[in-house]
Amino acid sequence: MTKVTREKRELSFFWAIVPVFAMILFLGVGYITLNLRAEPMILLSAAVASGIAYFHGYSWHDILDAIVEKLAKAMPALLILISVGFLIGAWMIGGTIPMMVYYGLKYIDPSYFYVAAFLLTALTATCTGTSWGSAGTIGVALMGVAVGLNLSLPIAAGAVLSGAYFGDKCSPLSDSTNLASIAAGSSLYAHIAHLFWTTGPGFIICCIAYTVIGLNQHIGHVDTPERIVEITSALESVYDFNLLVLLPPIVVLAGSILRQPTIPVLFLASVIAMFCAAIFQGFSLSQICETVIGGFNLSMIPNQEAVATFPPDVAKLLERGGMVAMMNTLVICFCAFALAGSMSVAHSLEIIISVFLKGVKSVFRLIATTLVSTVLICGITSNGQLSVLLPGEMFKDTYRKFGLAPTNLSRTAEDAGTVVEPILPWTAAGVYMATMLGVPTLEYLPWAFLNYTGMIFALIWAATGIGIARLPKKEAA
Repeated sequence: MTKVTREKRELSFFWAIVPVFAMILFLGVGYITLNLRAEPMILLSAAVASGIAYFHGYSWHDILDAIVEKLAKAMPALLILISVGFLIGAWMIGGTIPMMVYYGLKYIDPSYFYVAAFLLTALTATCTGTSWGSAGTIGVALMGVAVGLNLSLPIAAGAVLSGAYFGDKCSPLSDSTNLASIAAGSSLYAHIAHLFWTTGPGFIICCIAYTVIGLNQHIGHVDTPERIVEITSALESVYDFNLLVLLPPIVVLAGSILRQPTIPVLFLASVIAMFCAAIFQGFSLSQICETVIGGFNLSMIPNQEAVATFPPDVAKLLERGGMVAMMNTLVICFCAFALAGSMSVAHSLEIIISVFLKGVKSVFRLIATTLVSTVLICGITSNGQLSVLLPGEMFKDTYRKFGLAPTNLSRTAEDAGTVVEPILPWTAAGVYMATMLGVPTLEYLPWAFLNYTGMIFALIWAATGIGIARLPKKEAA
């Protein structure tokens, strides 16, 4: 049988942008209006993009190869995602997260909880280089404290998210921070230093805002202590708290500071927590294995009579973790990469952005165009890594033509890419954060100040010329 070779034709701007409008339509009507799951809406958008590519001469094998290529590049991040689920399950049954919650309930002043949550998560993310891991560990613990103190969960989630992404951007261990500097052609530490022009003001705003909100929030001084006593008593009846239970997070911090590979460090911290579960907490090997895979369940606790008296908040706090809990996020990742691959095979994104650049004649318009394009890529692909890689590759030469240092491009891509991803409900990060923190994306969005102030200050600096790095005269020439 003779193989038919099809002629590949370049897409017009109209056909290149059709999948974008299809995605907006499907997500707007299906996900937001009809409250349908995002995954089928993304797959429908991918089907539209694949159909357009097919009728322009690209075969199904071309489309499939592009999707597989995107998945292959994202596989390390997906493996880390699964490892985080394993880690949370181990930390839960080993007592690490409950111990953080226990002492948080006892010693964190409710009036300063939000700013404390922001600073603690920022410190953890800076040391570990992962916003997802920080939100999934210390963030989960802090959300448990917020439940115990009867505080606003959306505000607490916003504070945790802001801290996680501030630390992630400032960390040389962060994969997205490294990707942004590589794609734009800037050095890593020059990129991190330049980020402070936009993340620095956001950090100050967060500190002030979360402090003011906490001081002005009315807390029930009569009901809250009794609520705290109930939760801490329940935790004491299940877990044996000692300093060795805190060894797993110390291992994670040490491994990150020493720049050891992420997955082996997470696995080692998980194994230590599993030993703590067996030695100090008295759980069986079968229960430990079940927890790291399927998550912790109150039915595993031997003293079921005590469990019957637990307040409902304890179940909400403890019954989480496990690799299976990550499956929802993994599914939406696969759907997002199906869309990204089906669009990339016919170069749809490149065509769209090339049209945007035609009218750019000033630094302000260039940075504004980069911000819009990056948010568009992040929204289309549902992937923060692609949203810093693609603009870096596409705008690199244009920034040099304007005499701008590549750190401007890497910073702008970060401000509108990975930092914005968790406040878009249909993205992998949006689903993950909502799942881990137990708050819908649209509810914590207004309180995640750092995740959108970066774009605001990027436009301010572009308009005023402040904080804009120029190329050396010889290099510019």
